[in-house]
Formats: sequence, structure tokens, C-alpha cells
Amino acid sequence: MVFKKDFLWGGATAANQCEGAYDVDGKGLSVADAMPGGRERMSIISSPNFNWDVELTNYRYPNHVGIDHYHRFKEDITLFAEMGFKAYRFSIAWSRIFPKGDELEPNEKGLAFYDALIDECLSYGIEPVITISHYEMPLHLAKEYGGWKNRQLVAFFERYAKVILERYAHKVKYWMTFNEINSAMEFPALSQGLIPSTGSDDYTNRFQAWHHQFVASALAVKIGKSVREDIQIGCMQIYAPLYAFDSNPENQFASQLKQRAFDYFTSDVQVRGYYPTYIKQLLKTYNATMPVMEEGDEELLRDNTVDYIGFSYYMSMAINEKSAEETDPAAGNLMEGVRNPFLEASEWGWQIDPLGLRISLNDLWDRYQVPLFIVENGLGAKDTIDEKGAINDDYRIEYLAKHIQTMKEAVEDGVDLMGYTPWGCIDLVAASTGEMSKRYGFIYVDLDDEGNGSFNRQKKKSFNWYKKVIASNGEDLENN
Repeated sequence: MVFKKDFLWGGATAANQCEGAYDVDGKGLSVADAMPGGRERMSIISSPNFNWDVELTNYRYPNHVGIDHYHRFKEDITLFAEMGFKAYRFSIAWSRIFPKGDELEPNEKGLAFYDALIDECLSYGIEPVITISHYEMPLHLAKEYGGWKNRQLVAFFERYAKVILERYAHKVKYWMTFNEINSAMEFPALSQGLIPSTGSDDYTNRFQAWHHQFVASALAVKIGKSVREDIQIGCMQIYAPLYAFDSNPENQFASQLKQRAFDYFTSDVQVRGYYPTYIKQLLKTYNATMPVMEEGDEELLRDNTVDYIGFSYYMSMAINEKSAEETDPAAGNLMEGVRNPFLEASEWGWQIDPLGLRISLNDLWDRYQVPLFIVENGLGAKDTIDEKGAINDDYRIEYLAKHIQTMKEAVEDGVDLMGYTPWGCIDLVAASTGEMSKRYGFIYVDLDDEGNGSFNRQKKKSFNWYKKVIASNGEDLENN
């Protein structure tokens, strides 16, 4: 066997994309609740005219309903258990616990929901892997405080983290602080609550917001360690290899600089416990100034580093700044580059690069020497039900099998890999486009982009394939 006996096979979701029930049982609005559905959602939010103080009637908001996991979680967990999940990565909606974010006392009904969800997982022997903040900050904190650029959010997050860690840590060993924290390099609205009208175009605000998140993350680690001795708290980031488009040394250097900024900066601070030596050059590149720090921040970061790196891997990107050869732009998962002529891409333009996952695992392991956890990976695709009522998603099986194979090879290279939780193990609302038609799951949810459907769950062909993969601990990847 290549993978560890206790390898954490499972799947991943996020509260804002699957729970729905956006105003039920005292939940407050989150930034995700103010994001419209459709492929134009990112450009709408990035517009100078967009502000958080909107009436939620201008567009359709699919996050408000999600896939109704809030009311159907028992059915969903039963299906996860049937696949043999060892772990289920999900997030706690901050605004379910503190509806506005700045209250002194939590919402008990919100806490009770996660009690039930955690207990349901544990009843099947499924380890919860909880993300404390997954693109779900309370909307009030973005509107009234300006998002994470405001130091006051550190105290609000500390209160929130203390409540949930003290409530659940005796049952839950595995945690992550901020989902895809480095995504703010390209799109800060989701993770930092920053938009153009509140200063996102000034990178000084983004770096200041990151510093506050680093401090908040360290405080969460400190709280968690005081509650449970063997707790494991990781950071979480997007990771994507950034290849030079050609052998021009200037393109190679440009890709190195981009990788430092996007792939390494946030993990350097959270894993190593201090700002990297290239910070001055990084700030100069983005015309930003050094974040303001308070007394004790450096010691806090140093003494409360994360235990592991959780990361999402979907694609790689090529960088071309100097080649005279004409290149096509490419984008995906909140990053931009150029099309790699050696790779195919999904319908949404995300370049498919299984070997890039092995490269990523080796790069991260060589740099940090801490356990790694692939907490998102998958293929967003349109699924169709055939005349026999079946969903034969062989394209998804092929994608996942190739990536799992390269995971095995990375482990044989010497990488310490904890687990694998493919993204959207059940269909959910896509974060990048707000669509249901961009499906990732092993389980089909009868719901379309306009919100029509029965919400019924149906197993795809990949369901039984992944069940076999888990049962064999990754040895049997055949599609038969």
C-alpha cells in the first residue's frame, strides 16, 4: 500500500455553497449571500460601482438556497458513509454563529446545527475536517468595518474561534483557519471582504488585511492547542504550479516572482512563523507599504504556526511576460496567466494538469517539511442524465484517477500526505460562477441554474468508482 493506513479519504464542501437556509434560525447575511449568480458574478463584484450595501433583489442569489444541505445533511452524510468516507471537510458559517460578527454572545441555534452535523459524521466514523472561515465572513463586517483591513476583525474572529473550538474540539481533531487565504492576491472580496469601493485596488489594504488574518489564524491555533493537546490546525491555500511559457530566463524569473507572491507568501508566514526576506521586494512589486503591526504580533506568529498545509489543486498556469510568441490568456480559480499548449482545459477554461499535482506536492514538501492535505481537487463539468436515467461521468473518473495516480507517485517521492477530499463531493453552487451546471460531485442534485428542481440526490457512475478507490486505499483506480 502506498497511502497510510489511516489516510483521510473523503470529500469537501463549503457552508455558503451547499447549506442554503441563509436566513434561518438566526443566521445573518454573509459576503457570499450578497454575491449574484451567473458567470458575470466576479466582474460585477469587481466593478467600482458595486458595494456591499445592496438590496438583495438586483440579481438571483443561488447561495441563499444552495442544495439545502442545512435540512438534508443526514441524507447527504448517509451517502458519504456509503462511499466509505473517512473524512468530510466542511466549513462553519461564521454568520450562523455570530450573525453580524461583532456580537458578544453567539447564536445557540447555529451552534446546535453544527453539533448535529458533527455528531452525524461521527456516528458513521467520519472525521470532520472543519474550515473556520470559508468565504463566509459576516456581511456586516465588510460593510461597517471595511473587511479584514480593519484590525477590529481580529478580536471578532478570536471570539468566534474560541466559541467553536471550545464547543467542538473535543470531538473534532482536524481544523483549518482561512480557506484559500492567498486568493486575495487576485480577488480579495471572498476572503477579505474587500471590493474596489472599500479599497481593494490599493494593495496596501490587501497586505494589511493578510496581516490581520495571520494574527487571527495564530490566535486560533493558540486557542485550539489550549483546548485539545493533539488537535491539528492547518492553513489552507490555492496552490498552482506557475510554469515559464518558454525557456527565456526572464519568463522563468517572472514565474518565480509570481510563485512567491501567489503560492508561497501566505504559507511562508503561517508555517514558518515570520515574514519572508523577500517581503520588501514583494511590496515594491505591488506598490504597497509594510503592514502596520502591533506589539506582540511577531511573537504570536512565531509561537503559533500551523501543523499542516491544506491546499486546493485544480490546475497549473503558464506565465509569459517576455516571449514574442502570441499567447492566449487563461484563467481559473482566481488566477490568471496564459494558455499552456501542452494541456487540455475544462469547459470553464481550467487547464488539466495531473502531473502538476505531483510537482506541487514535491515543491511544498521540499520547502516546508510539514504534512500536506489535498482538501480540494476536482473537475467542474456539465452532467447529463441518459435515457436510462444514469449519469455516466467517465470524464470525472478519468480526471480524478490521473490525479490520484500522481499523488501515489509523490508519496513514493517521499511526500508526507495526510488525505484527499475532492471538491464538491456532492453537487453545489460553484463559487466562481454561482452556477449549478458546473458540477463536481459524485452525487447529482436535481437543481438548475435558475433554481428549479426537486433537490433529489442521485448517484453518478463516479460514486461507486470512488467507493472502490477508498475501499482499496487508492490501489484500484480502474473504471469498470
